[in-house]
Amino acid sequence: MVTPLLATLAMPLAAHAQQSASGHCAGLDGLEIPAAAISLPTSGGQVTATRLVAATATTGEYCLVDAAIRPVDPAAPPIKMQVALPTQWNRNALMFGGGGYNGTIPNVAGNVPFGPADRPVPLARGYAVFASDSGHQATPGFPPSTTLDGSFGLNDEAVRNFAGDALKKTRDAALHLIGERYAGALPEHGYFAGGSTGGREALAVAQRWPTAFDGVIAVYPAWNAAGLDLFFGYETQVLSQPGAFLNPAEQALLYRGVLAACDHRDGLTDGVVSNPDGCRFQPRTLRCPGGKDTADSCLSDTQINAVVRISSPVYWKYRLGSGERGYPGFPFLSGAKMSTPLLGMGTRAPAHPMPTTAGYGPQFWDQWTRYFVTQDPSFDSLTLDPLAPGEWQQRISDLSKLQDVNDPDLRPFARAGGKLLLLHGAADELVSARSTAEYFRRVQRTVGRQATDLFARFYLVPGANHVNVGAAFAAGWDSLSALETWTSEGKAPVQPTVTDVNAGAGQRTRPLCRYPTWPRYTGGDPDDARSFTCQR
Repeated sequence: MVTPLLATLAMPLAAHAQQSASGHCAGLDGLEIPAAAISLPTSGGQVTATRLVAATATTGEYCLVDAAIRPVDPAAPPIKMQVALPTQWNRNALMFGGGGYNGTIPNVAGNVPFGPADRPVPLARGYAVFASDSGHQATPGFPPSTTLDGSFGLNDEAVRNFAGDALKKTRDAALHLIGERYAGALPEHGYFAGGSTGGREALAVAQRWPTAFDGVIAVYPAWNAAGLDLFFGYETQVLSQPGAFLNPAEQALLYRGVLAACDHRDGLTDGVVSNPDGCRFQPRTLRCPGGKDTADSCLSDTQINAVVRISSPVYWKYRLGSGERGYPGFPFLSGAKMSTPLLGMGTRAPAHPMPTTAGYGPQFWDQWTRYFVTQDPSFDSLTLDPLAPGEWQQRISDLSKLQDVNDPDLRPFARAGGKLLLLHGAADELVSARSTAEYFRRVQRTVGRQATDLFARFYLVPGANHVNVGAAFAAGWDSLSALETWTSEGKAPVQPTVTDVNAGAGQRTRPLCRYPTWPRYTGGDPDDARSFTCQR
């Protein structure tokens, strides 16, 4: 953990910072960050800009610092980062993770993934907040999203930074700047929060640098990144076959069919499938007469076969360097809304060149294949079979060792006092919740169930999807306060509740049930968490 500041310095430091915030902020401009301050190889860094941001209705006054960490390889891009240093500092720090292929700096004035709508964001609470682009800069306006730009994969140092090295480099540089701003003081507690790629990064810091952060919040983590890429490739192969793709109307039909079959099984018909593992929907109930694609009101045999294949586990017969052997499939048949714009199946089938209206998964695979695996921007990603990659097998295996963050032995993190909050939406349409459940079970098998309970919690949130956009239940939980209490007071979360932050949802709440339990309606107000019990 980071070194705590002596309590006797607290009042003088706060008064000093308050009196000269503008001068301290300007004084950081152009500051060199020595390479010795960063534990991994770099060429040092420098503050490139500073500005004092006035207090608003939502955040207090803070100094926004832009900095760049120089690479070792002159051809590699720098790591660009930002640090928000509040005038009224609460003596804690928080690092945000990124998303997709990163390439942009997350909003340091933003909230944690699945964060609450009725509580101040970390910066407004007085946290020193920092984040980086993970060591490359996405092409501005990259269609349809800068998080899909994988062109940096042509540079090995940029790939290593993206795979995790940039996390420690950014953390070390940020601590140096925090010490410069607050008269040598370092945070009493440091936390990390991220979702998707950022969730993978949250698990990476717990696994690789167990003393660097006191606690991490990992939400819908893409922890087995290379394995997920291979599954995206499998999905691409399946949906690119003639007649296999479901158009948006057919995707919506599938979703309605799942809800009709499984929504009520938790005791309440509310648009939320609370027990995905108990959903046994048969897509053949949507079959078109004769099995042909005759209308948007039914599915062909080819489409039904595609849905079943992508919803099922897939295994590759070769061994990856990371040790991963497969991926558990997507819960299309348990409440995931695959017509979600971009994150779902998309509006066009995968093809070459890859349409920007294809689903996020096929586009992600296309970038990974062209820039990471073959390092040939003109390569046709549909010609690489993820289950039999031939000449590319060794390269894929090597990438898996870099990208898969799959070490279940979190005992060093636990011994250092670290705490882990792990969350995933059961209706995630991009990263399978089954995958996160598999990682947590590995941790329990390695560390022991009782020992795991002392430092980790895993909550599966019914109805929540990948980024809370268009979700049946958009999750909002004050995980940061829960983590603060656990790390500083030793009190683990007890019967937490999650709020639906969808517009118009009012005060709709549900219990956050510890995996593998799920919330069953027992009677009473259907919008009140107290009307549900967590059961296996």
